[in-house]
Amino acid sequence: MKSHILILTLTALSLSSQAAEPIRLHPENPHYFLWRDKPTVLIGSGEHYGAVINLDFGYSKYLETLKADGLNQIRIFSGTLREVPGSFGIVDNTLAPAVGRYVCPWARSEVPGYAQGGNKFDLTKWDEAYFTRLKEVVGEAGKRGIVIEFVLFTPLYVDPMWEVSPMNAKNNVNGIGAIPKDECLTLKHANLVAVQETVTRKLVQELNGFDNVYFEICNEPYARKVPRDWEAHIARTIAETEKGLPNKHLIAQNIANGSVKIEKPDPLVSIFNFHYASPPDAVTVNYGLNKPIGHDETGFKGNGDAVYRKEAWQFILNGGSIFSHLDYSFTVGQEGGDYSIPAKTPGGGGKAFRHQMKVLKEFVEGADFVRMKPARELIKADGAVVYALAEAGKSYAAYLKGRAQNASLDLPAGNYRATWVNVLQGNIEKAEDFTHAGGEKALAIPEYNEEIALKVQRAAAAK
Repeated sequence: MKSHILILTLTALSLSSQAAEPIRLHPENPHYFLWRDKPTVLIGSGEHYGAVINLDFGYSKYLETLKADGLNQIRIFSGTLREVPGSFGIVDNTLAPAVGRYVCPWARSEVPGYAQGGNKFDLTKWDEAYFTRLKEVVGEAGKRGIVIEFVLFTPLYVDPMWEVSPMNAKNNVNGIGAIPKDECLTLKHANLVAVQETVTRKLVQELNGFDNVYFEICNEPYARKVPRDWEAHIARTIAETEKGLPNKHLIAQNIANGSVKIEKPDPLVSIFNFHYASPPDAVTVNYGLNKPIGHDETGFKGNGDAVYRKEAWQFILNGGSIFSHLDYSFTVGQEGGDYSIPAKTPGGGGKAFRHQMKVLKEFVEGADFVRMKPARELIKADGAVVYALAEAGKSYAAYLKGRAQNASLDLPAGNYRATWVNVLQGNIEKAEDFTHAGGEKALAIPEYNEEIALKVQRAAAAK
């Protein structure tokens, strides 16, 4: 009887482990993800990364809004960095909590004197309320089908951010961090490195049971020349911590703004992220790595939707797997994403834009994208720039930017259906079934403004 109970217990544990397997690279095409048994691309438009550290931010409404809007990815900063009001010109910045409303992994001490009010931090103790909130946010996101890019560190861009950092000796009782801000994320100071190792291990351990998380080492390390040896050290810390844990999570590295060819990829890194990656050359030059290439931040090009929508379509239809937009319509008190964004805020967002991202997500998911690869050369469209994915001879998905005068596609003989999709609303502008004898096929283009999407699929052979 006892052996039967043991077998049942082990079986249950095995099934539980399988059910909770974290998002991973798709085994058939590692440019994309497999999550909860489904091929996955990640498309998000979320708040400015303060959902956990800002106690005033109502995360439940925020996550429910994203679910209702059909999106599946957000970024969250761990709290090892916080911003201050006015940072980057962002109005009502969720990453700049009000006085007394900032939480991070480290507990407050009994000693007053933190730069933003309240007691200093103790870098040897944990704030359990923070970890409770963290796991609530991650768990609630998971229930709503949302994956979190959890960002462990970010550089201290300017002096005001260093002035409020718990890793600054002025703000902790441990005497750690009496250094220039640009030496914070380096291997130069053993006591601070030890703190960073310990907090990394703690965060990784606490989140190990969640399937909707991957870890980014550091946001924009290139902004303050964070050395690669420090990034590699944190990546090893993540991997070594998970060796003895049930689940293994993907590690992401933020490479550059725009594009650069990655010459010596860290073997522990599975996702390579770029910011402001327009045009999407970062995908083109790094596609040979056979890893997901992400565009995981944009949002400093004004309040309008068009510039970000075009970035998203171009990047994903060029073979990218992540698009994550900064949506300033989410803020404290406006967690439903309906904040009227002031003109002076550097970016945009809002319900209309999130719907446009849903259109993109559903368009890609409606194609067998795991079997497709970048193939923009296959579709010709005079007057438009084309980005396309294809499984040649079977399925094609394309985005046309600019007013095409004509369009054609080289197809083998067969029966096909061509569908033209409005990228703002998602409605079908034109659909056409045709039989083709093989070779170049001219496609009838519907009336459209500046952007349109095209899907061409070969019909299944009649039985």
